[in-house]
Amino acid sequence: HAALSRRYVLCEVVSEDPRCRQCIEDRVLGLAVRDAIARVHGDYGLACCSISFTVKYLNAYTGTVLLRCRKDSYRLLCSALPFVRHLESRGQRYPCSLNTLHVGGTIRTCQKFLIQYNRTQLLRLLQNCTNEEERQCIQKSLLSCSLTEEQSESGDEEDDDGTE
Repeated sequence: HAALSRRYVLCEVVSEDPRCRQCIEDRVLGLAVRDAIARVHGDYGLACCSISFTVKYLNAYTGTVLLRCRKDSYRLLCSALPFVRHLESRGQRYPCSLNTLHVGGTIRTCQKFLIQYNRTQLLRLLQNCTNEEERQCIQKSLLSCSLTEEQSESGDEEDDDGTE
């Protein structure tokens, strides 16, 4: 169990369609990724990637997604992600793409990367501020970009809940 290495792939769902946010769900996203893997790498690639593949974390509001797979198949997974072109929910297709932000060995390294990434995005917004109210709001958000001690002690280093 401990010898089974995993990789965590941090992505963001990018879409012009505001309705796409409402269909970002574990199941829908998992199906879209599996479909892309099957199209790019066939049944063999899908079988390799499906072992321990799961959507570990998902935030529909920010479009942030954390995927988990085996270390030996993360390249197959990552190479298929650009081929996710839409999410399908309740018979509707919403065009989107998955932008890979980071690949890490632990959930924690992905969290740290995401904090840095969000901070950089906020700094860009800050430079483009048009009024003082916006500026203060973004500066407040910047100050909140950190992992609290409470989060870091939750033992999520290799968050394996045994569901395979």
